[in-house]
Amino acid sequence: MELLYANDEHPDTLFSLKILAWARTGNGATQAVVPWLKELATAESMCDPLNGRWAGYRLPDSDYLFREAPEHKVQELDAAVRFFGAPGGGNHVVQEIPDTIGTHAVFSEDHFETLALMEVVSWRLLGDGRVQAMVADEEAVTQTPVLPGDDCLAFAQQQPDFRYFFQHGIANRLKEHDPEALAAIAILAAKS
Repeated sequence: MELLYANDEHPDTLFSLKILAWARTGNGATQAVVPWLKELATAESMCDPLNGRWAGYRLPDSDYLFREAPEHKVQELDAAVRFFGAPGGGNHVVQEIPDTIGTHAVFSEDHFETLALMEVVSWRLLGDGRVQAMVADEEAVTQTPVLPGDDCLAFAQQQPDFRYFFQHGIANRLKEHDPEALAAIAILAAKS
């Protein structure tokens, strides 16, 4: 399933993002979560420098559009809460979610003159509700492939040069020096 969003720059276009996971929010709602700019965001909390906003969900390769979480996802989360209980706070790892959508973390130490892109291996949900992206510390890798839970993983958002998250399509365009992707980075750089 994919999340759809729109922005003011392209009012007649819907953009899609692959959904990382479904989550139960503090108010009991079930929403899709996606890597979005500097954090993992719920569908309804999405916004961007071009006034981006959530527009719904879709089933790829079909005309099926919807705004509510699918019932089977709601039931999965209900069952998980019954089995594991609600998170109780603290910094312990409650769950580690493998990144299966190709998220990349973007790092820059020189105000976007140069970029380094690293694949996100997983996302750690902590007891206090924070979610941290995990990337491989290349100097600490002792075996491959690097898997969720490996000792060489480090929190992406805690690195001083961390800037943004992008899904693989944009990351690949940045690697290819695509003019549109680079222009989008320039807009983000100007706003940060």
